[in-house]
Amino acid sequence: MGLEIGLRGSASMRVTPEKTAEAWGSGDVPVFGTPSLVALLETASVNAVAKHLGPGETTVGTWLDVSHLAATPVGLEVRAEAELIAIEGRKLIFTAVAHDTREKIGACRHHRVIVARDRFLAKIQAKQ
Repeated sequence: MGLEIGLRGSASMRVTPEKTAEAWGSGDVPVFGTPSLVALLETASVNAVAKHLGPGETTVGTWLDVSHLAATPVGLEVRAEAELIAIEGRKLIFTAVAHDTREKIGACRHHRVIVARDRFLAKIQAKQ
């Protein structure tokens, strides 16, 4: 495994009507929804370490403390940048920030855990 503190990842998306608070039901206004922000921040974190995991490994999100700081209208591009700040055994700890084309719109601290993908999926299938 080539994991080390300081690994960085990014993710971006355009705000479309499907990504709004109104569409998610997390509010009734047509602006970038917090559930979409969370997904963007998580994707940036995933991207920071994806190429550095061992064969058959992936990460799953376990905790996120997020602040949604500003509204972003439909049509704007949003981008998140994540950094791996700590490694505690299988637990990875990230900070991430998101900006639209005008300002900082969100920030978080995020935990992910390294799992063996096949074993993780087998456990899920056993629950069905």
